[in-house]
Amino acid sequence: QVQLVESGGGLVQPGGSLTLSCATSGFTFNDYFLKWHRQVPGKERELVASLTSADFMPNYADSVKGRFTIFRDSAKRTLYLEMKNLKPEDTAVYYCSVRRGEREYWGQGTQVTVSS
Repeated sequence: QVQLVESGGGLVQPGGSLTLSCATSGFTFNDYFLKWHRQVPGKERELVASLTSADFMPNYADSVKGRFTIFRDSAKRTLYLEMKNLKPEDTAVYYCSVRRGEREYWGQGTQVTVSS
């Protein structure tokens, strides 16, 4: 059974940093493409960053490039999103996901609020 559990969200001032974690179970961690998304109420969910399975290459949305870093710890089966120089427009619920077959599995999300 695939499970994804995000943590690490919170309230941070503009210019601050946070690192989100996504603890996983139920699948072969290094065999799958892993992703971070975010969603603001009333808007569509946005893909923020992804990490390939074969060569662990990261990809980022233009809005976060240069500020966010996605990485994984295979021993801990955990995906991370390091976020620096946070802006108020980064405020959202952040989700990690993995696709197995025809289904996309999601965590419950963690709230990030950037405000002074």
